Amino acid sequence: MPMHFLRWPAFGGTAMVQFVRRCPKADMNGEPMDESQIAKRLEILRVEHRDLDSAIAALFETSSKDQLQLARLKKRKLRLRDEISMLEDQLIPDIIA
Repeated sequence: MPMHFLRWPAFGGTAMVQFVRRCPKADMNGEPMDESQIAKRLEILRVEHRDLDSAIAALFETSSKDQLQLARLKKRKLRLRDEISMLEDQLIPDIIA
């Protein structure tokens, strides 16, 4: 499973964040997730989304506005929002009108 490391200069250049790509419908072993696992994953993603929001704001406020780094963080935040949306859709049952 590939891992990506992202360096945030806004935090003194020492903070490293590890991202792991996962299928939103499966756990780390590829097994389907039940509702409690989906809810737990949603909470983790929401926290990471908020953290990225803070990191983007901190990076934007620094004197050295690294546009590439900002773009990467914003892209990651959008991917998180998409995954959150997909998982929320799994928790809500389909209602045929």
